[in-house]
Order: sequence, then structure tokens, then C-alpha cells
Amino acid sequence: METSLVFFPQLNMCESKEKAFFKLIHGSGKEETSKEAKIRAKEKRNRLSLLVQKPEFHEETHSNRSGQLAKETRVSPEEAVIWGESFDKLLSHKDGLKTFTTFLKTEFSEENIEFWIACEDFKKSKDPQQIIIKAKAIYEKFIQNDAPQEVNLDFHTKEVISKSITQPTLHSFDAAQSRVYQLMEQDSYTRFLKSDIYLDLIEGRPQRPTNLRRRSRSFTCTEFQDVKSDVAIWL
Repeated sequence: METSLVFFPQLNMCESKEKAFFKLIHGSGKEETSKEAKIRAKEKRNRLSLLVQKPEFHEETHSNRSGQLAKETRVSPEEAVIWGESFDKLLSHKDGLKTFTTFLKTEFSEENIEFWIACEDFKKSKDPQQIIIKAKAIYEKFIQNDAPQEVNLDFHTKEVISKSITQPTLHSFDAAQSRVYQLMEQDSYTRFLKSDIYLDLIEGRPQRPTNLRRRSRSFTCTEFQDVKSDVAIWL
């Protein structure tokens, strides 16, 4: 009996040592595998970094985007010529609106057309709850001081909107929309008609690469998760 008491603890000790040994070996393998994986990941990142730094990589990407834009519009020279007849005809044409927005992005002033589009959609609202929600969103996005995409309005116009925003009507933004429309018609539209973007279209030339950027997230229908929009295009 005494022998067995002495014998079994020795076996347990041997088994513990063997288990510890195998765990050490197994753990070492995992560590080695983890190190190799990290090395491979680092090499992959380095290769990708070198690829991105190559000028031809940027040129190809930029060219693809420009080609995609041209493919999406598919505007005939005849259609583009009509846009030059009046600012209203430009905005009333789906592709004209898209092309003009692209131009405004190159001038860092796309907030004007996005505000105008938002107002057009707002005026089609029928449900009282829609009117309140959309009015507040437009005010916070385009009107209030330091808004993400603040449009250029005089103090009086902004003050009137600010006081009426708690009980908005379908005409709450009429004065502001009219002001922004005039700014675009008298200023941006004139430059648009002389731009390469427009001249290439009326002459049937492939569109050239344009340097686009977004200062902030666009005003989209997703900002109204429970509100149905009556406009098909939100930029």
C-alpha cells in the first residue's frame, strides 16, 4: 500500500512533465506560425504601398473613373447644346443636373446645387411629420451657422428661417432657394458653359479627367430613414 502511494505520484509527475513538454512544443509551433504570418502580412503591405506610389497606378485609376463617368452620362452633343439655352433647361435635364453638379465639385461649391435639390424635394412633402423632419435636416445641413454645407445667404434670410423652423411650411425655404438659384445662374452657370466639361460634351469629345473631392457627406435620403422622398435623384 505504501509502495502504491509512492508510485502513483511519480507517474503523475512524469505525465505532467510530458504534458508540459508537448504543450511547450505545440505552443512554440503556434508562435512560429504567428511570426511567419506577420512577416508575410508586412511584405504584402509593402508591396501594396509600392504599387500605390507608382504614378501609372493613379493615372489608370483616374482614367477608369473618368471613363465610367462618361459612360454613365451618354449625353449627345445635341442634348448638351440645349443646356446652353437656359439654366432652367440644364437643371430640368437629369444628365444636365449631374454634369453641372460635377462641375460645381471642381469649384468646391456643390452645396448650392445640393441645397436646391433638397428644397425641391421638400416642397413635394405632404405629410406634416415629413415637413418638420426635412425642414430641420435642411436647416442643420445648409442654413445654420457653421453648418456642414452652409450656403451663402444674407443675415435677414437666415434669421427668418431660423425663427420659423419650429413650425415650418412648404414655403419656408423659398427665399433662400431663390437666392441660391440666382447665384448659380449668374455665376456658376456662366463658367460652366465655358468649362472643358461642357465644351467636350457639345463637341462630342471624350470627357477629360476631373479633380473631384467631397468636403462632407452628401445630403441623401438615408438621413430620413422613416420618411419617403418624392425625388428620384439625391446627390
